[in-house]
Amino acid sequence: MNPLPSAETSESRPREGEVSSRPPGVPPVKKRNMGVRYLVLALVILAVGFGAWRIRSGRRQDAADAAQKQAAMTNRPTPVQVMAAQQRSMPIFLTALGNVTPYNTVALKARVTGELTRVDFIEGQQVHQGQTLMVIDPRPYQAALDQARGQLSHDQALVKNSTAQFARYQALFKAGVVSKEALDAQESTYGQYQGAIKTDEAAIETAALQVQYCTIVSPINGRIGLRLVDRGNLITANTTNLIVINQMQPIATYFTLPEDQLPQVFKKLAASQRLAVEAFDRSDVQKLATGYLLTADNQIDPTTGTAKLKAVFQNADNVLFPNQFVNVHLILEQKPDAIVIPVVALQHGTQGDFVWLLRDDKTVAMQPVQALLTEGSRTILQSGLAAGQTVIVDGADRLRPGSKVDPRLALAKPDRAAGAATSQSGSSTMTPAPERGRGSNEHPVQGTRPQ
Repeated sequence: MNPLPSAETSESRPREGEVSSRPPGVPPVKKRNMGVRYLVLALVILAVGFGAWRIRSGRRQDAADAAQKQAAMTNRPTPVQVMAAQQRSMPIFLTALGNVTPYNTVALKARVTGELTRVDFIEGQQVHQGQTLMVIDPRPYQAALDQARGQLSHDQALVKNSTAQFARYQALFKAGVVSKEALDAQESTYGQYQGAIKTDEAAIETAALQVQYCTIVSPINGRIGLRLVDRGNLITANTTNLIVINQMQPIATYFTLPEDQLPQVFKKLAASQRLAVEAFDRSDVQKLATGYLLTADNQIDPTTGTAKLKAVFQNADNVLFPNQFVNVHLILEQKPDAIVIPVVALQHGTQGDFVWLLRDDKTVAMQPVQALLTEGSRTILQSGLAAGQTVIVDGADRLRPGSKVDPRLALAKPDRAAGAATSQSGSSTMTPAPERGRGSNEHPVQGTRPQ
């Protein structure tokens, strides 16, 4: 048998006649290169493993930090705004959009034709009934009056002479001197002169009336608008508006209510109760005036299903102005000793309505309540809460039972129901608390218009 070949290749063995340059004991070059490769591979594997370990360790640390942060956030008190439940008299009222209208409006026109010679008022002035406002040149009408009076004097003289003639003819007829026909003719002449006197007196009255019409006076107490005709213009009778006067004290407001709300209003009116009416500004927050319901129209508009009502306000401070739009609160009754909370504090869950109640240790609890009705930005509760208990009005979406909170007192916003309650008769929009779907956390929003 041939011996096994040596581990050295033929290339590594020296040829015959050559002397080997490799020192004794030094491995061949190929074996040395393979060892380096294995070492590099091992280092790469170690580096990859170390990197994977660092990444995994970093993720675990991040998760731990996040959990620690979450725990810290959980333990941190949640900032909320709170407000105490109040017990007070709450007005029950209906709301509507009203239009302020003058109680009386007069557009003055000239009754005679002539030149406008005087203007005795200032635009925007308050005037009184019978006050002189304008004067039209009265001279042509005064001349006609004098002429009528002269004609009356002439006819009165004729009547006097005819009376004497008729008396003489009566005596002569009794003496048989004149005939019956002559007496009747004289009596007829006397009657004609008497008729002429009546005509002259009527002509004098007409001429005097024309002279009176030359002076234009205010027929009502009110406020004058802008002047429409200047002095010196020729005015034609019954054609041009000279001025417009609006009576603003008192002043009226017209508003409409849906037909399904009318029975409760008519029931109050039938009981001879004067229903108070309050006018609020455009934002429905500031009360402008308090008046009373005068009457309702005698029919319902079939196109809208509403009826028109009229309220009267004394308007002593002139806060109401013609054609101004106001929010009207028609007060039906007062609900005494009502428990009232802001409407934003009322929450809705699967078990019904509730509020977040603030405890003494600054934690919160879910308190079931029963809402009676909503009035503007306030909700009247029927049960579940007592006066003075503090409820959460803002920040409730981040709360859980037992959560720590940082309570801050909420600023009280102007409330139209509260403003109405300060009046003598109080008022509010009578709307039952809205039903919400189960599981909803939506706050009820009370509209200010009748549905």
